[in-house]
Amino acid sequence: MLTYLSVLLMAGFAIFMAMMALFMSSLFRPSNPYTGKLSPWECGMEPVGEADKGHFRVHFFIIAILFIVFDVETLYLFPWAVILADKSIATIAFVEMFIFIVILGVGLVYAWGKGALDWV
Repeated sequence: MLTYLSVLLMAGFAIFMAMMALFMSSLFRPSNPYTGKLSPWECGMEPVGEADKGHFRVHFFIIAILFIVFDVETLYLFPWAVILADKSIATIAFVEMFIFIVILGVGLVYAWGKGALDWV
């Protein structure tokens, strides 16, 4: 327990400072609510219609998820390239990363076949 005392003290100090910042801002901030300030605002335009009647296209979320997947793939490719300099495990690392890229490629072909990448 004593080995984690410094971590607990640091976490407690961070929580205390965050709570003090929130408390001090609630004391000193001006309170001036009015209808213009409390109305929803998006892209510098007044909202038109009801928010619950609009439909969001799921396609944009699918594209975002695919971007994140392939962005994370590049994070795995960089250490792989560094490991290839070590000749003792270069072959194993190459085979493992090739399998990883093939799995991601199969996922990309599947998403493409399902029409997830079509903009229409």
